[in-house]
Amino acid sequence: MRSEAWELDAEGWLMGARRFPSPNCDQRPEGETVTLVVIHNISLPPGQFGGPGVIELFTNRLDPAAHPYYETIRGLRVSAHFLIRRDGELIQFVSCSRRAWHAGVSSWRGRERCNDFSVGIELEGSDETPFTDPQYAALNDLLAALRAVHPIADVVGHSDIAPGRKTDPGPCFDWGRVT
Repeated sequence: MRSEAWELDAEGWLMGARRFPSPNCDQRPEGETVTLVVIHNISLPPGQFGGPGVIELFTNRLDPAAHPYYETIRGLRVSAHFLIRRDGELIQFVSCSRRAWHAGVSSWRGRERCNDFSVGIELEGSDETPFTDPQYAALNDLLAALRAVHPIADVVGHSDIAPGRKTDPGPCFDWGRVT
């Protein structure tokens, strides 16, 4: 999928992205504008890529018996708006018009509850693994599509809005490649 297909529809869904709607979302506060993008990394099981774990987690279908780590996150109700796979595939879980549950306890520029005014983008990866060229290309195309609709003021890492609690996207993320 290339950037010409990357346009948000009136409901906040990216045309051309694969969709797996997550129940882990709710309404943004009335009148709230999306001004922040938060970059995360995720892999399930940890350090393993390409499997169904992230989709299953964000859609509440993760089987705790499928891997020992999954038992430790049993009952976790989280989501993000987007996931960018290692090959650049883009998956959307939550409409950009809704609040995804990705940031947790967070603050940016003196404002708490970053989920209220942000879009969360998960990159399939880890703190210890460099991200791929297709991921950076997809991320930049996605950011362009988001900026075309929302007054994005900042693009930050989860570690920036939850310092001391979160480390992602991690030291292997190259901020110089983000446009």
